Amino acid sequence: MSDSVNSIKNLPETGITPGGTTGAFRDVLSKDHARRGKPPLHFADMTEEERITKAKDLGLPKFRVKQLANHYYGHFDVNAEEFSDFPAAKRVEAAEIFFPTLITEVTRQVADEGTTIKTLWRLFDGSLIESVLMRYPTRTTLCISSQVGCGMGCPFCATGQLGLTRNMSAGEIVEQVRVAAKAMRDGEVAGGPGRLSNIVFMGMGEPMGNYKSVLSAVRQISAMPPEGFGISARNITVSTVGVVPGIKKLMAEGIPVRLAVSLHAPNDELRDELVPMNKRFNTTQVLDAAHDYYLASKRRVSIEYALMRGINDQAEHAKLLAKRLNHYGDNWAHVNPIPLNPIEGSRWTASKPEDEQQFLDILHKAGITATLRDTRGQDIDGACGQLAAKERD
Repeated sequence: MSDSVNSIKNLPETGITPGGTTGAFRDVLSKDHARRGKPPLHFADMTEEERITKAKDLGLPKFRVKQLANHYYGHFDVNAEEFSDFPAAKRVEAAEIFFPTLITEVTRQVADEGTTIKTLWRLFDGSLIESVLMRYPTRTTLCISSQVGCGMGCPFCATGQLGLTRNMSAGEIVEQVRVAAKAMRDGEVAGGPGRLSNIVFMGMGEPMGNYKSVLSAVRQISAMPPEGFGISARNITVSTVGVVPGIKKLMAEGIPVRLAVSLHAPNDELRDELVPMNKRFNTTQVLDAAHDYYLASKRRVSIEYALMRGINDQAEHAKLLAKRLNHYGDNWAHVNPIPLNPIEGSRWTASKPEDEQQFLDILHKAGITATLRDTRGQDIDGACGQLAAKERD
């Protein structure tokens, strides 16, 4: 067997398709890809049996695990050294075993009069990820990352230019949620105390490329305390560039999360350029799978469409997009045209306001539900990956 074949076989599974290394598309890997290790095992990574075994190793009875779960999911608390209902002699050990530090704040940027907070986190291996907390009048949404970097290689995306370093653990994903939920409860976000209500997997990474950890996180986010944070699954959105096997797997789970598909182009020729994964799963395969998800879940699919000046934002593109969506004959999709948050120095730039409006008007006239995405954080490094890239450089 050749060295090149050996090196491919030795690459860890990305979770996208078996092997993830053959066919017309290959993951774009970062130079740090080969050096990554496993994060410390956290309470959120353990099964109930594993938690009980760890507690037993500490000389603690089974009911102590439920106490820890109450603190973690019910009170967003990991400071076991201050758990007054826990044996004092075991608090330090419990903190070390169950709640190792997984994410550490590096910097944060605040916008929109304090209602948008973008945080750059450092993980155990020095990797950088981002999350964005956005408070609206009737909801508070957290956009979280599921991978370090991204292997999809979309040329207009800052994260895509970083390449994929590694998948994140369920604990690393869930910790982003816990910290944000605690910040909202404690009134650390402009507007006073409140509740984290919505989660979107639209930060760094392709969620379907880290399916097992993402699904574990979804279950913990949506379960009621003390099994989870109690955020309704209907308020969780999982995005994908169109990894068809992942869409089908998620559909089979029967969890009523919303699916978001990053389409960005209405035809294969253009999408091959904007979303390299299209060379593996084309627009017809992606839209068919997305519509099947709608039929199974009875939840409209979000079609994400980043508008790029002179590239995919003209009347012809809007008309073809409407035709492609209306082909299925029911009001199954909600289009989110997104004003592009351009990367500095990139040829990909935001559409003209008049073209954005024309695009919307054409979709509406065709009977397509469409809403121009609210662009939060325009006065900061708004596009996901920009802050991590700047810090890395």
